[in-house]
Amino acid sequence: MTPKIILEGTRLTFKTDIAFALNEHPRIVGPRKYKYHSPLISGEWCAFTNFPWGRGLINFEPHEESLAMETYETWVKLFELQRYYSWIVDRFHLSTRMYQLNTYQKDYDFRWLEERLLPLNFRLVLLTRSPESFEAARAERLKVSGNPSQYDDLNLFIEEQKLIRRLASESILPKLEIDISDNNIPAAVEKIADWMESSGGLYMP
Repeated sequence: MTPKIILEGTRLTFKTDIAFALNEHPRIVGPRKYKYHSPLISGEWCAFTNFPWGRGLINFEPHEESLAMETYETWVKLFELQRYYSWIVDRFHLSTRMYQLNTYQKDYDFRWLEERLLPLNFRLVLLTRSPESFEAARAERLKVSGNPSQYDDLNLFIEEQKLIRRLASESILPKLEIDISDNNIPAAVEKIADWMESSGGLYMP
């Protein structure tokens, strides 16, 4: 089984929880009689700065553009070299487009990236929630967050969601949108597994 899934969405849509669940689900990665390495990566890693909640592949500053694009080139090259493996990605190029448009009014053209991901059978899952459900999701997240101030403005997330929906509609990758308003992570994972099975997303052609 070689599933390749990119999870996208604004904050408070449980992308990371779902990524971990997918990465251990027998319908996605096969039965596991013991623990082994199954890659889960994230564009949200703030690896461009030497301090917590710094900058990285999504929220880079203009002077770091070449670094970000080289990082994307490196990731896609790694995917191509190891195409017969599973990859679960927690936020990636759509989150970059969303952040850079909102912050610097610059839209990055990632058509080249998607054209290389498509033959590898990468799938896009957009996680969304109703505007009125963000409040309950924030309350749940604040129980564990180490940086609670990032969840102060829920209107920001609502507006981001409108934008990332549009960006997802422009993607050439096979895609599925899942409403997580009910906060039911197991149900969302099963819907993704159903779609991956029915659409040929679990194996390389």
